[in-house]
Amino acid sequence: MKALTLRIVLVAVALLLALIGVAIFLVKSYRNHLLVAADEWIESRMMPDCVSPPKPTGPDAASYDVLCEQLRIWRVELAERHKRARTAEVKATIENEARIVLEHMLPAMMRCWIGTKWDFNGTAAKPGEGKIACGYFVSTVLRDAGLEVNRFRLAQQASSNIILTFIDEADTTRAYNQKYEIFIAGMAESPVGVYICGLDTHVGFVINRSDGFRFIHSSGSAPHEVVDESPEDAGVLQRSKDRMLGNLTANRGFIRTWLAGKPIAVKRN
Repeated sequence: MKALTLRIVLVAVALLLALIGVAIFLVKSYRNHLLVAADEWIESRMMPDCVSPPKPTGPDAASYDVLCEQLRIWRVELAERHKRARTAEVKATIENEARIVLEHMLPAMMRCWIGTKWDFNGTAAKPGEGKIACGYFVSTVLRDAGLEVNRFRLAQQASSNIILTFIDEADTTRAYNQKYEIFIAGMAESPVGVYICGLDTHVGFVINRSDGFRFIHSSGSAPHEVVDESPEDAGVLQRSKDRMLGNLTANRGFIRTWLAGKPIAVKRN
């Protein structure tokens, strides 16, 4: 009788473990399906080729809202899993997923702003709804991506402080009077990711991928609007004597800050 009971218990445990295994597989498959679907949706509609993206027809506030909401949902889901993770290995896997999501979603969000007019005092909160200065473009996109930061205070800082608000100085690179050709070559050797790029009197995003980089910023030079430029067309980037770079998405600290959703203190001199 005891042997029969033990056998029944063992069979029940085996079935339970099998069901748990199937459930875990289905959850992972569904999550991977979401990531693949998001990848296809974003690349087909907004960024099929980082080096030669389609020319936008103008600011797109509707798509921006959709992207912001989708990113919020993913951040919450990833943050919950990260919080429950019991090993450093599992946490690192989730952080890698978060990096993939951000490296797709952030450029897509930025491109919704293309065509929004620039103004030195511009503080627009949505694409096309008013004008926006370079610092406010950077701070607003990051805030809307889920980073708890005061966009007004951040936008009013020097570009170096904007970068150092999110990552340590040791994780940045800075060059003064560097030939532009050397800068381009250096980017080709740099990790892929979403960078904040600080210049003499300007700030924007550099999107670095294996096939090249783009400079997305609210330009105070012609055409005086948010633009997405190739290295050859990025005159502001080329003319600047000072170039400081911080790779946000390759930085574990930044990823964990984004997942945690805690308020971020703006770096000030």
